[in-house]
Amino acid sequence: MTSLRAALDDYLRIRRRLGFAMPQDGRLLEGFVEFLQRAGAERITAELALEWARMPVAADPSRWGQRLGVARGFARHLATIDPTSEVPSKDLLPGHRSRIAPYIYSEAEIAALMAAARALRPRLRAARHETLIGPLAVTGMRPGEALGLDRQDVDLGHGAVFIRAGKQKKQREVPLHESTISALGRYARQRDAGLPTPSTPAFFISARGRRMGRAELNQTFTKLIAQVGLEGRGARARPRPHDLRHILSALCACSDSPGKRTYRPLPPPSSLLVAAFQAPREPSAHALALTGTKCNTNTTAHSKCGKKTHTCRAHAD
Repeated sequence: MTSLRAALDDYLRIRRRLGFAMPQDGRLLEGFVEFLQRAGAERITAELALEWARMPVAADPSRWGQRLGVARGFARHLATIDPTSEVPSKDLLPGHRSRIAPYIYSEAEIAALMAAARALRPRLRAARHETLIGPLAVTGMRPGEALGLDRQDVDLGHGAVFIRAGKQKKQREVPLHESTISALGRYARQRDAGLPTPSTPAFFISARGRRMGRAELNQTFTKLIAQVGLEGRGARARPRPHDLRHILSALCACSDSPGKRTYRPLPPPSSLLVAAFQAPREPSAHALALTGTKCNTNTTAHSKCGKKTHTCRAHAD
């Protein structure tokens, strides 16, 4: 019979090969296996899984449900190896925490953030933060995806950026509007003039010539939020850089009425925000060369608003 420790190693290896990093779940499951071993158990039982899930006595019930869900995933895997291992029912600890709504920035708020970033010193710091805010607001990129861009991933000639390591390690190409291309080009020229021989292939570079880190972005963005008077706005303590990407999805917001779903297109932002809302284009040869993938694409029309959308099995998110 496979030991719990060996089974966990196999489970985590399989999940990570499928693209799930599982940093938090991996730590939780390590603790779960240690709990089972201390209890002298050789297999998972629903009773033991419930006891472990409720171990943070003062935690919110939704947290218990999350912990049990993590244990349930491992239990399903273990049940394929050891049929006597139990899988906790989904009916147990069903509590769910409401998802916090992202903050949707207005056009004026984004313009104010970019203006505040422009006033930062030194000038290269101002350039990278102002430039970063714009594309995050108009392309739907996540902050980590933007910071992870290398120079070869930004194809200004074809007007696209290629994201190599998106969520769950998915890759995709993001088309750019001409104004966004111009903004990225201005930053690149200023970056290369100030740091002609960086030690990293990163597109966004810190003052030390290294890849710009998430800590710098978060720290500077917090200061900008306070400076433009957005502290305390939204459901969180303050709006986040990650919230910028949700502006794109808000362009076609849907609302439900009894028995009917309607789509309400929102007005696009102006060129002040280096807008990137335009008809998508075919993946560039540059992106295909980076992956060695033959792209199979087709264009369809949205059933409600008629707007054409581009789907690409090689690069879709």
